[in-house]
Amino acid sequence: MTQGRAPGALTGRLAVVTGASSGIGRAIALELAARGTSLWLIARRPEGLEATVAEARRHGVTARSCPLDIRSDGDLERLRDRLRGECEGLDILVHSAGAHSLGPVAEAPVAELDEQYQVNLRGPYVLTQLLLPLLRARSGQIVFVNSSAGLEARARVGAYAATKHALKGLADALRQEVNAEGIRVLSVYPGRTATPMQEMVHQQERKPYCPDRLLQPADVAAAVVSALGMDRTAEITDIRVRPMRPNGAKP
Repeated sequence: MTQGRAPGALTGRLAVVTGASSGIGRAIALELAARGTSLWLIARRPEGLEATVAEARRHGVTARSCPLDIRSDGDLERLRDRLRGECEGLDILVHSAGAHSLGPVAEAPVAELDEQYQVNLRGPYVLTQLLLPLLRARSGQIVFVNSSAGLEARARVGAYAATKHALKGLADALRQEVNAEGIRVLSVYPGRTATPMQEMVHQQERKPYCPDRLLQPADVAAAVVSALGMDRTAEITDIRVRPMRPNGAKP
């Protein structure tokens, strides 16, 4: 077989994608659907989630809507139980749900740190624990959608960067633990991407939001799904992707 992306490697696979109602999570879900992957899609907002499910089904795959709060252990355990009752295993787990707030360390409310910790780190940690047996059954793959802030912190994003640095540590440790079982672990570090979250960040920064000058969710999804479809002779551990014009400069 030719090295690189295996033809049809993702057809007939099963993936769980969090944060699937918008942004990068939605784009990854739709790219997987286009490759023939069945989906269990997770988000807090049912209306946005249903729109993603409807779009995914247009590719002829099975797609299920799973509205839940990633901060709730009970919600995550019920998801695990449903998957365990209906599936023999899981091929792909994509962690794309995220929370973000701005503020200097000296002034940012601790409650905002707690919220970002719950969504950006603890939720992925718990969900990974719960679904590892299903991933082991299929020698599955795990994707952590991180951030450029998970590699380099900046002023006013201390809480967010701290949770994303911790997410990198989780992914790196997990990779060492499960590689021998044939499980691949990928961390993705997008720069500023045209998503609802980034629009909110621009508003907080009092900067004009020009999405056409930013990285597009489909760009991130293409990179992720290409890595997932590679032959098992290789593993991409980290992807760093940024806007072609990272400072928003005109061409």
